[in-house]
Amino acid sequence: MTDTASHRRALAGRLSEAGVLVSPQWRAAVEAVPRELFLNPGVFLPAEGGRWRPVTALGTDPHEWAQIAYRDESLTTQLDGHLTADQVSGLVAGSPTSSSTTPVTVVGMIENLEVQDGHQVLEIGTGTGYSSALLCHRLGEDNVTTVEVDPTVAARADAALETAGYSTWTVTADGLLGHPRRAPYDRVIAACAVRRIPYTWIRQTTPGGIVLATVGGTWHYGTGLAKVTVADDGTAQGGITGRSSFMQARSQAKVPVIGDLSARTAYADSERETKVPPALLEEWMPAFLAQLAAPGAHFTRATSAEGNRLLYLFDPDRESFASFLEKEDAWTVRQGGPLPLWDTIEQTLTAWQDAGSPDITTVRLHVTQEAHTYWIEGHSALRWQHHVL
Repeated sequence: MTDTASHRRALAGRLSEAGVLVSPQWRAAVEAVPRELFLNPGVFLPAEGGRWRPVTALGTDPHEWAQIAYRDESLTTQLDGHLTADQVSGLVAGSPTSSSTTPVTVVGMIENLEVQDGHQVLEIGTGTGYSSALLCHRLGEDNVTTVEVDPTVAARADAALETAGYSTWTVTADGLLGHPRRAPYDRVIAACAVRRIPYTWIRQTTPGGIVLATVGGTWHYGTGLAKVTVADDGTAQGGITGRSSFMQARSQAKVPVIGDLSARTAYADSERETKVPPALLEEWMPAFLAQLAAPGAHFTRATSAEGNRLLYLFDPDRESFASFLEKEDAWTVRQGGPLPLWDTIEQTLTAWQDAGSPDITTVRLHVTQEAHTYWIEGHSALRWQHHVL
């Protein structure tokens, strides 16, 4: 096996230069944990036409494999909930369902977690196990519990952790691959995106402890890293520390709207010109705000037979939609259903622009058992409450 110590030192150097890797303890972890062990049996690399090229550890030159393993990018390890690189040859289509997240994101999050010696940490979303290994190296394997909903993914991560010399407490949806669950925890970190932070995570965190999770709606972007501190009364408060992107937790993911979109939007209740361009929803902060204003909405892009750009918003649970058509630098919106999706989102975007378009880091968050409340200080129109059903 190729010695990757130089690759690990180089990765630590790049992360340090980027201002992400700060503490010597985490630098020691990055330099010690071999990322390549957590990519078996292989990865899928992006290819033409939106397809994927499988690359396996055993079928690749060791030096090339090391170069792939230490790329500064996320590496997809599973497609469609079951497919791994050793099961196919040639280009394949599919949707990523497990990956080794880019090191800058992983290390940035664990630095942000503010761990101290002796802390008990719960990690939601083991994935490949690479971040679990970093936590184990820093805190000791007896202080780390990691949860993975996919038993196959969990088994591979557990094997990789064993190979790397760690035997942490791995929990799956079917039970345990090791030791019993322990709580409360001093820190909870989620390596997946959630529409809202489950209150069970708050309840399992000791007062003064921190929960770190990527929050947003059902979109694949426009999400933010929420950092909240748990209070004595069982609530938690904090805010969004920056942009963050993770695959959605499978328990909270929703099936995207597909099929004949024109048929779904054939009968509208209203039609008008928009006040702000819906293309704003392709930008990170407006997308995040849209998901706060209409948390059940899905954003979809398409092209008409004439080649015109089409944008859609759907809320399947509320049987509501908004469809957009661009003509001569102006957008028309047609809305249908009981919830005026675009009216709701447009009001939020307008209020945000009137406030000077503040950054995502200005968003505050308060979590209770009954609701999530988001707001931007000093702007009453920029406040949203999501009740837990």
